[in-house]
Amino acid sequence: MADHGSARSFYGAAIKAARSGMSPLLASYQTGSLAQFEAHTGNAVQALNLARNARKCLEPNSPPVADAWLSSVEALGHAAAGDHRSADRALTRSRAVIENSSGEARPPWPWVFTFDESKVAAVRVSCGAKLGLAAWTTGAVQAAAATGHAKQRALLLMDVAVGHLAAGQVEAAFALAGQALETGLRYRSGRIIERGRALRRSFSTSSPSRTVRDFDERLHGVHL
Repeated sequence: MADHGSARSFYGAAIKAARSGMSPLLASYQTGSLAQFEAHTGNAVQALNLARNARKCLEPNSPPVADAWLSSVEALGHAAAGDHRSADRALTRSRAVIENSSGEARPPWPWVFTFDESKVAAVRVSCGAKLGLAAWTTGAVQAAAATGHAKQRALLLMDVAVGHLAAGQVEAAFALAGQALETGLRYRSGRIIERGRALRRSFSTSSPSRTVRDFDERLHGVHL
């Protein structure tokens, strides 16, 4: 819903509950989730500090997926800070951990959903959008399609659209953004719609194409 104040409040409550429950793995997960949130909202320093705190919660026998996932969160934090090299190193580490632990039969709790190579690829797209690296985002529609939930797919499509726009592919960018926006409207997702607004603000032209005008028309009058 893009209600950042309420989101932070609930994340904080979740972290406190995990700590009071004496579950280091869950505390790491909740702290890392807040770090991921801060990275997506552009707060790089907070994201990286929270990611470091999440790592401190992990025990020596923590499952490899925790390391891989936290590395991906760190990549998002570095990308939010504009640090291309550090983001790339964190993504490389995340991918390597996943590859080396591919024999695991199922994701351990609290990782309800599998974190695998496709998820790392999706994070790379998001990092590329933050860094303005078209090479990391263009041609990544398949990564978006592999993402499980419709709203997550839409957010990733927005990132791919940002990459197309950075590469000067305006029509492709707004065609993909339009698809994502439809999902945002269907689910009444303020986060998706705000990402659409941010994309539109980043592009200025005196003579918008039909695709861009269609996108503007869909955004007009939306109060989410």
